[in-house]
Amino acid sequence: MALEINGKTIETTENGFLVDYNDWNEDVAKALAAEEGIEMTQKHWDVVNYLRSEHIDNGGNEPNERTILKALSKMWDEKVSSKDTYDLFPQMPSKQGRKIVGLPQSTRKGGY
Repeated sequence: MALEINGKTIETTENGFLVDYNDWNEDVAKALAAEEGIEMTQKHWDVVNYLRSEHIDNGGNEPNERTILKALSKMWDEKVSSKDTYDLFPQMPSKQGRKIVGLPQSTRKGGY
């Protein structure tokens, strides 16, 4: 599979994840989000940037749902619930968010 974005062909896996996460940029994220039926808000971008940073800066780290909730609560200075994150990414923030951020499909099982 592939995406056409700004005249460039971006290869994806059969599940819609980028083959090479270095192909990612904000336009790619917007296209991937649109395919998922998600309109990106600042809170979506916060999650996306957090997941990308965790993966790239921490040796491929795949934070679970609880870790994401704690990080977002600290970032937004409010208590964030799993409902809040599932409102942003209905198919599981740690998995659907990874797709939009251009990272490989998660190898983790379970949410907590």
